[in-house]
Amino acid sequence: MQRERLGSRLGFILLSAGCAIGCGNVWKFPWMAGQYGGGAFVLVYLICLIVLGLPVMVIEFSLGRASQASPVKLYQKLEKPGQKWHIHGKAALVGNFFLMMFYTSVTGWMLYYFVKFLKGDMTGHVTGTAGARFGEMLASPGVMVGFMAIIVVIGFLVLSFGLQKGVEKVTKYMMVALLGLMVILAINSFTLSGAKEGLAFYLNPDVSKIDINVIVAAMNQAFFTLSLGIGSMAIFGSYIGKERSLLGESINILVLDTFVAITAGLIIFPACFTYDVVPKEAGPGVLFVSMSEAFNGMAGGRIWGSIFFLFMLFAAFSTIIAVFENILACIRELTDWSRVKACVICGIAIFILSVPCALGFNLWSDFKPFNSNSGILDLEDFIVSYCLLPLGAVCYVIFATSKKGWGFDNLMAEANAGKGLKLKRWLRPYLTYVLPVIIIIIFVMGILEFPFTDGPTLLARIKSLF
Repeated sequence: MQRERLGSRLGFILLSAGCAIGCGNVWKFPWMAGQYGGGAFVLVYLICLIVLGLPVMVIEFSLGRASQASPVKLYQKLEKPGQKWHIHGKAALVGNFFLMMFYTSVTGWMLYYFVKFLKGDMTGHVTGTAGARFGEMLASPGVMVGFMAIIVVIGFLVLSFGLQKGVEKVTKYMMVALLGLMVILAINSFTLSGAKEGLAFYLNPDVSKIDINVIVAAMNQAFFTLSLGIGSMAIFGSYIGKERSLLGESINILVLDTFVAITAGLIIFPACFTYDVVPKEAGPGVLFVSMSEAFNGMAGGRIWGSIFFLFMLFAAFSTIIAVFENILACIRELTDWSRVKACVICGIAIFILSVPCALGFNLWSDFKPFNSNSGILDLEDFIVSYCLLPLGAVCYVIFATSKKGWGFDNLMAEANAGKGLKLKRWLRPYLTYVLPVIIIIIFVMGILEFPFTDGPTLLARIKSLF
């Protein structure tokens, strides 16, 4: 099967940034920041992006470009005879499926809210009822499954037109529109009465709030927002040439991703403090509840709400398209199916796999995988964010830097091919030894501190024994 190519460098940057920019930035980042102390979380998150996220991104791009293959096949191209690194390639494909199993539902929420604001159904309500309206949406199986299905169909329809004419072209337009809408919405939020308090909570870090839970959440969020550890970046590395070095390209993508995440908070937290939405208590619905309250009580709220959720939809859908493309590329390399055939079969598979999350808030809401506040979405998010992303990142790092894998010299040669910023050899000890150890330690602490039950965490139980 002939390898497809992106049409331009801008297409690569925007498509890779589109994969990174999504629900992780505009939905999960504000939710995590609200839950873990606002500015304290933001500070640790930015450190994790630079110290952990950036080097892993460079490594994923390098592996993809060197192998010219999807994540499920790249190890076979680069590993030495008899090695078993390719087992992680299959785990990466599974990780992409797991990510889409709940990502499609959350994107469906955004489409639902966009349609409702456009029709005028979300304004003119009594103040304080936004939470109830969000709950009504979650409680409706038809709404949840229906809007999730629309997202899946549109995503694979775009992919069926090809890499350049479908994926690259649509993502370019969406990303440009997304960045413009964000600036407009942020300026509007600065005019709200609670803007000062909201921005202080968000941008003024209280270092006393930084603990292991904040660090774990920040690292997991850094990997989640950049889609690292499951090959979502490696696939785009395989679609580009060697004209530009990969450190510089990774920094460009990191800056775009961070800009969107930070700006999302600038939009949301002023609304939270204006309309008395407690960020820590709002959970996954913080974005929908706070912004619905804001637009409900605002002059021209119907228009502003439509614009906001259109922006949200663009952000989430850019990741949907990118990860669907990753899944499609893996499946096509395994089966040699045509693009259209693979789109149909993968679309049906992802729809079926996404149904449990959509029903987890209503018909299957009695299923509590962890504590009494958990649901199917929490289980799927745990598998992806706490397990597959960090462990996958460790696999990529060790393989790329170890003599028993691809090797650091090969990594240097691939990452530094072309014009732009170069990876320095003095980084070898950090990338080879320090980086994987940091990720593993934070991963273990995350498991020990995860609220599996309503009672004490595993770490608390261990401490009680001594």
